[in-house]
Amino acid sequence: MTQMMFALSLGFAGLILAITPGEAATQCGKRDLVVSQLSERYSETRRGMGIANNNAVMELYASASGSWTITVTLPDGMMCLIASGQGFEAMSEELPAKGEKI
Repeated sequence: MTQMMFALSLGFAGLILAITPGEAATQCGKRDLVVSQLSERYSETRRGMGIANNNAVMELYASASGSWTITVTLPDGMMCLIASGQGFEAMSEELPAKGEKI
């Protein structure tokens, strides 16, 4: 599970770094307010997290109904919504052995 979350974190970090401010209208706010809104409006709770560049914290929130949101919290405490969608499914797959084809 830890390896999967690490792999997901790296993938999400790459996604985050690929988006520049001019390409997406990110929505940001104080972390406690954003977390509260994710919980109250969408029943989403934190399902994973990782450290991105510049000491930013990437978090994945999801609900039992399948909605999900990826956020990044910056060192100044501001949390930005990066992506959201439907169809979240928790997985606990083992990573393939080195050299093994997927």
